[in-house]
Amino acid sequence: MESPPIYSLPQETLQNIFSSLPLRQIMICRSVCKLFNQILTSSSFVHLISNENPPLSLLALRPPHHHRQPPNSPFLLHAFDPNQNQWLRFNLSFLPFRSLHPIASSPGLVYVWADSPDSLDSNKLLIACNPLTRQYRKLPQLGSAWFKHGSVLVDSANRVMVLTELASLFFTNSNHWLKFSSDLPSKPRSPILVSNSVYTLCDVGSAWRNEWKLYCCKLSTLMNSQQFWNRLEKHEWGDVFDILKRPRLVRGMGNRLLMIGGLKSSFSLNSPCSTILILRLDLDLLEWEEAGRMPVEMYRIFQESSKFKVFGMGERVIFSAKRHGRLALWECVKGGGGGEWRWIDGLQGTGDGPCRGFVFEIPILHLYIKL
Repeated sequence: MESPPIYSLPQETLQNIFSSLPLRQIMICRSVCKLFNQILTSSSFVHLISNENPPLSLLALRPPHHHRQPPNSPFLLHAFDPNQNQWLRFNLSFLPFRSLHPIASSPGLVYVWADSPDSLDSNKLLIACNPLTRQYRKLPQLGSAWFKHGSVLVDSANRVMVLTELASLFFTNSNHWLKFSSDLPSKPRSPILVSNSVYTLCDVGSAWRNEWKLYCCKLSTLMNSQQFWNRLEKHEWGDVFDILKRPRLVRGMGNRLLMIGGLKSSFSLNSPCSTILILRLDLDLLEWEEAGRMPVEMYRIFQESSKFKVFGMGERVIFSAKRHGRLALWECVKGGGGGEWRWIDGLQGTGDGPCRGFVFEIPILHLYIKL
């Protein structure tokens, strides 16, 4: 039987043809035949598309806390591609565990809380998986309290921290967790990893009035210091923490962080908010600046909601309101300005509560990562 004509084409020609396809179509073509898979997984082709395609930066949604997966249905991770303005779905049913709960990510990997399939105890597993190559690995087992009360932070080197008010766990590539006592004054709020440091907000006020402060912990001090957390402050900051209601942190571009909250109309105890404000802190200069504020017509939706959530990273921040079927997206604009705001439609499977989420970055080389 004569081979199809495509087999006679030079490999370089086929690589150039395939490189013009969208990344999603390239992944589909890998499953067509052995020839396509050989070409599309070759080191020369991976190098070619790595130079031509920036990393995918998707906005992934976490399932609600009390989410119950219907029996015999696939577990899907919903993620929005803001560049293509479309929703993607990643099937995580290849994971042989129960009660999957995606929580965080590092480049190419999603971290998932799960129950062991063959155990009825209350301990939890933290799983690192690549949804595209369908590979995974288990991190050492943890108690259920870390799942209920801990915030999971992961950096680009796959160093993992699980942080609570009283203690923190740190995992590199060893076979065990390192445990440290925390010296935070209250429960950490929206902790983030930036470079080699963890930043979080803590309430040091009273039962009648919140007083938020910014705390920092360098990962390098975990091994050789008794006091991990330091309050980060400058006299020039003035009342920067007092103008925002329920502030939370989001990792910014480079060595910057974003602080986001409702902009109070006055300093009185129960003053209403006029909009949602985004502030940016340069961690090298320790200087704040305004990055953006939500348009009034968009803010009306959030003003009517008793609760909203914020997540994102770098140039993009997502806002989700309770009982509202759309997400608000803020994107930083190069050259300054207040950024661009728009709605994201097509939200599914999140219930009535506001959505939580994380940024899932997929560098091209990580499409082939092995765990």
